[in-house]
Amino acid sequence: MSELPPSSDNRVPRWWWKAVAIFWIGALAVLVVRWLFGRLTTLFVILLVAFFLSLAIEPAVNALARRGWRRGAATGVVMLGVGLLGILFFVAIGTLVVRQVANFIDQAPEYVQSIEDWINDNFDADVDADEIIQSLTEEGGPLRRFAERFAGNTLRFGTTALGYLLQLLSVFLFTFYMVADGPRLRRTICSVLRPDLQREVLRAWDTAIDKTGGYLYSRALLALFSAIAHTVLFQMIGVPYALALGLWVGVISQFIPVVGTYLAGVLPVLVAVVNDPIDALWVLGFVVIYQQIENYLLAPRISARTMELHPAVAFGAAIAGGAMLGPVGALLALPAAATIQAFTSLYLRRHDVVDDELTAPTPPPRRRRPLANADEPTG
Repeated sequence: MSELPPSSDNRVPRWWWKAVAIFWIGALAVLVVRWLFGRLTTLFVILLVAFFLSLAIEPAVNALARRGWRRGAATGVVMLGVGLLGILFFVAIGTLVVRQVANFIDQAPEYVQSIEDWINDNFDADVDADEIIQSLTEEGGPLRRFAERFAGNTLRFGTTALGYLLQLLSVFLFTFYMVADGPRLRRTICSVLRPDLQREVLRAWDTAIDKTGGYLYSRALLALFSAIAHTVLFQMIGVPYALALGLWVGVISQFIPVVGTYLAGVLPVLVAVVNDPIDALWVLGFVVIYQQIENYLLAPRISARTMELHPAVAFGAAIAGGAMLGPVGALLALPAAATIQAFTSLYLRRHDVVDDELTAPTPPPRRRRPLANADEPTG
C-alpha cells in the first residue's frame, strides 16, 4: 500500500505571519506611545491649560478685533489684564499670610504664657514654658533639626519654583499664539478635512469658545461682586487685611464648586477670631447671607446666557479632573464639563417627557382614602 501525501490542512495559513507581524508592531507602538506620554505629560498639561485659556479669552480678543485692533495687540492687552489680576490676587494673599505669620511669631511668647497659665490653673499642673522652649530650641532639638532640614532644601525649593515659573511662561506663550493666530490655525486644520467635517469642527470650536468663555466670565463677574461685598463688610467691622480676604472669598467661592463657599469663609473667620470673636460671628453670618443672595438673585441673572452647571455635575467633574491631573485638572474640569454639556445639548435628540409622578417638579399630594362610616354596613 502506497503512503498518502501529507494533508494540506497542516500548513500554516498565509495570513498567519501577517497577523503575527501586525500584533507585534501594534504592541511595540503601544509601548512607544506610553513611553512618549510619560515623558511628555508636562507638555500635554501645558497645551491643555493653554487651550482652555485661549478659549476663555478669545471672545474678548474678537471683540477688540471687531473694533479695529490687530489680533496680536488685542491678545497681548487681554493677557496682560489677566496676568495683572492674577498677580494682584497672589500678592494680596501672600502679604496676608506673611503678616499673619509675622504677627504670630511676635505674639508667640504671649500665647505660650497664656497656655501655660491655663494649664496650670485648670489641671493643677506645674508646667514651665521656659523649659519646654529650651528643650525645643537646644542643640539637636526638634526646632533646630527642622531649621537645618529647611535650609538644606532651600535650593530644591528654589529650583521647583523656577520650574513652575517656566511652565507658567510656557502656558502664556502657547495661549498667545493660539489666540493671536487663531484664524490661521483653524484654516490649517480645516484644510485637511472635507467641507462637511470642516463645518462640524468649526461649529464645535465655536461652541467651546462660547461656553467656556461665557462660563468663566460669569464666574469672574460673580467673584468680583463677592469680593467687593466682603471687602466692604470686613472694612466696616475692622477685620485686618480686608482687601486680601475679600479677594480670597470671591475667587475661592466661585471657582471651587459646592464646597468653595465654606472653604473661602474659613480664613476670614479665623482672622476675625484672632482680632475679636464678635467680629467672627458677623463674618460668618454675612458669608451665609450673601451666599443665599447670590444663589437666588445674582447667579440666575448673570448665568442666564451662559452654561450653568448643576452642583453635583460640577463637583463630580472637579473630583475627576483632580484625580487625573491634580489641582490643574480640578480647575479645568469646570469649563470642560460646561463644553461637554453644550455638545450633548446640540447633538442629542430630545423628546417630550410623559407626565408621571416621578417626573413632576413638585410631587402631587397623596390622596387620603376616606374612612368607612361605622354606621354603614360592611360586606
